[in-house]
Amino acid sequence: MAQILSRRQAADAAERLRREGKTLVFANGAFDLLHVGHVRYLEAARREGDFLLVAINSDDSVRRLKGAGRPVVPEAERAEIVAALRCVDAVVLFAETSPAALIAELRPAVHAKGTDYTRESVPERDVVEQGGGRVAIVGDPKDHATTDLLSRLRGGA
Repeated sequence: MAQILSRRQAADAAERLRREGKTLVFANGAFDLLHVGHVRYLEAARREGDFLLVAINSDDSVRRLKGAGRPVVPEAERAEIVAALRCVDAVVLFAETSPAALIAELRPAVHAKGTDYTRESVPERDVVEQGGGRVAIVGDPKDHATTDLLSRLRGGA
C-alpha cells in the first residue's frame, strides 16, 4: 500500500525525487465512491512519470465543492482506498478547494488532469508551469462520475 503523507512529508518527498532526477506526477480529486473512471485516470497519470502522488480533498473541501451530503466516504477512508491502488505511490490530503497552493509547494514535473479538461482549461496550469512542470490530460472519456452514481443509487436517472 502507498504511504499517506502529511503535507510536509509530501514536500520532502518531492524534493528528494527532484534530487534523484525522478519525475513526480501529481493528480488530485475528491475520490468519493471510487469508480472505474478514477482508476483509469490514476493509472494513466502514473504512466506519465516515476512517482504518482495523489492529493485528496478533505471532507470540508469536498462539502464546499460538492454541497451538503458529500462526501459519502470520510477523508481518512478515501485516502486509504486510493493508497491501496497499485498505481499510486503516495497520498496527501489538502483542505483548500483548489490544489494550486499545494502544487506551488510541491512543484511536480507533471500535473495530470482528467479528460473533462483541456490543457488550456486546467485552472492550475499557470502555477504548474511557473514551477517548471507541464500539464497532461489523461484517462478515458469522462463517462463516469460519482454524482451520476449517487443519483442512480438514490433512484434517479
